[in-house]
Amino acid sequence: MTEISIPESLQGLEPVQSIRTPIRMEYTYTPGVAAQTYLKAFPEKKILGGVSPVDGAVFVPPRGVDPRHGVATTDYVELDHTGHVGSFCVTKVPIPGRDDLTLPYISAWIFLDGANIGFLSLVGEIDPAECRIGLRVEAVWKDDDELGRTAENIRWWRPTGEPDVPFDEAGVRSWRGASADA
Repeated sequence: MTEISIPESLQGLEPVQSIRTPIRMEYTYTPGVAAQTYLKAFPEKKILGGVSPVDGAVFVPPRGVDPRHGVATTDYVELDHTGHVGSFCVTKVPIPGRDDLTLPYISAWIFLDGANIGFLSLVGEIDPAECRIGLRVEAVWKDDDELGRTAENIRWWRPTGEPDVPFDEAGVRSWRGASADA
């Protein structure tokens, strides 16, 4: 091992353990056709999923491709504004810029009715201790005058009061018959 020589003027000082440097990065994102189609539907309170031409699996948000088969998805289907919690995390750390969230908040994988995969979103209007896998939820939308071409039009998902999806059928466990072997 090579010895490090420290100048005499620095000897006896505490070594630097870490440095915190604020960084900001701005960029422009140009969505592809699938993402544009998805985002253009949001001001009308529509949630679209891309449909696999191989087996009809529905991907939300649409990516323009079925990643299991490597084929383009050019068809879309409108989905209900209801689904269930596939998995979740209770977080006690604030999201910068989201002063509307009360701590602790729930981040969850939401599986829309009719979709084969979930997406990350927030669950609100429920005590975190009451959140569970299989909990039926519905979208809580921004007011009509606030709607734009963004998935942030959905503020969060709240419980519907309907019976839970059985644990064995919740989340990715619900994907039956739409496997890579299809």
